[in-house]
Amino acid sequence: MATDPYLLERIQNILSERSCAYTEKKMFGGNCYMVDDKMCFGTYKGGLMVRTAPEEEPELAQRKGAAPMIHGGRPMKGYLFIQPEGYDNDSDLEFWIDKSLEFNPRAKSSKKKN
Repeated sequence: MATDPYLLERIQNILSERSCAYTEKKMFGGNCYMVDDKMCFGTYKGGLMVRTAPEEEPELAQRKGAAPMIHGGRPMKGYLFIQPEGYDNDSDLEFWIDKSLEFNPRAKSSKKKN
């Protein structure tokens, strides 16, 4: 499923407003936003995949459109999948991006492949 170009533009505008240095990579069939060489959030199967503090996951999963992230049939700890109704409003999209950016300094980076 192709990522909505309007969503990508909205994400890039928010990151620019935050003066956030990032790189964008094609991953998981979507666009992944890397901050400090760590996966921060991205588009995934018509929604948004956000990386959050694992201890906040149960509470955040109660928000509109949010659910635990399932990939390969298994839940991914510290990740949530957000349906479009959970980020249709700019303030909701900003909330999820800010949550991911807030957790990013604590996130572990994946090991580099040789």
